[in-house]
Amino acid sequence: MKNHSLIVIFSLLTIAFLGCKKDDGPSIDDNFLNYKIEDIAPTKNYTLGAFYTNFGTSFNPNIKDVPTVGKYSITTAGVLSPAIAQQQIEMVKKAKIDYLIFSIRSANRALTQYRTDSTVIASFLASPNFGDVNFALSYSFVTGSFSNTTTNPIETNAILLEAFYKDFERLASFMRKANYMKVNGKQLLIIDNAYNLSANSNSAVYTEMRRRMSLLGFDLYIVGMQNKWSPPQRYYFRFVDCVDAMYEAQMVQTGDVPDRVYLFPQYCDQNWKYWKQSLKANNIDFIPSISPGYDYKILAPTSLSINVLRDNGNFYKSFCNVAKLNAPDNGLIFIETFNGWTQGTQIEPAEGYGELYLDITKQQFKIN
Repeated sequence: MKNHSLIVIFSLLTIAFLGCKKDDGPSIDDNFLNYKIEDIAPTKNYTLGAFYTNFGTSFNPNIKDVPTVGKYSITTAGVLSPAIAQQQIEMVKKAKIDYLIFSIRSANRALTQYRTDSTVIASFLASPNFGDVNFALSYSFVTGSFSNTTTNPIETNAILLEAFYKDFERLASFMRKANYMKVNGKQLLIIDNAYNLSANSNSAVYTEMRRRMSLLGFDLYIVGMQNKWSPPQRYYFRFVDCVDAMYEAQMVQTGDVPDRVYLFPQYCDQNWKYWKQSLKANNIDFIPSISPGYDYKILAPTSLSINVLRDNGNFYKSFCNVAKLNAPDNGLIFIETFNGWTQGTQIEPAEGYGELYLDITKQQFKIN
């Protein structure tokens, strides 16, 4: 009887096994990341803005690449060689980049730094060929400068709040320049670290800022920055009814997450698709921001974070295509950065790779 039962059980298991098909169960084909980012020929001329970096007074010795203009520096006072500025403008033109983005800090809370930043901009404004490209400003919001925390909203100190508003009014002299960048007929203003601006009502703060700038004759297209690899809902109350667009800063900072490196195009594409869809529900544009690589070891040689390698431009080409897949209707795309040598994010020509990244930028985003 016992043997008969074993035979029955064995027979049932055999039938069950034979009934299984080879394709039953999950496979790699079912993975939502199992797709290739195709090379997409541009069907229109995208509007490209490249961040210009004031990286300091000396060239970090850990930087392996050498700029074709030589190892230049920007003094503590913000002075850049006129010859360097003029050559860099020609590079921007060659890549068909529409405008440079300059960082500027608070004139009322960090005057020394503001003077440095404004002097860098002045170096370019004085160049005879700068009229051939546009420029925009990225206001660097530093919470410490305004004693701004989640428990200390910016409205709680009337003096600091007024200083915040005055910072933007101070930018009017730049915005009146003939080649200041406009989007949809509005002056483009980027707010760096906007996700850190704590207020009882961010909407009310932005409304007052816009009102004051309107009195000076400016209608702003405001772009707020949020930190990398974060969901749009994390700080939605600091952006909804506040900004016209948002972007995630430096997605190439993948940290120590291997999947983000080895499946970067797919991970980034999925992240940006979700961002774009989420922001659209609140009438906010999403702007992709791209880079040819990232090198943690320049500033931190012992870092265990994983570098995003340049690999002869293949990574950058793929990232360009992810950007095209997720660009807003107005075609805005950011490039981080033109000259971020201390992080290895630059597209500025170097002796080793020449004008490779200028050429890729033009080929990927311009139809002529």
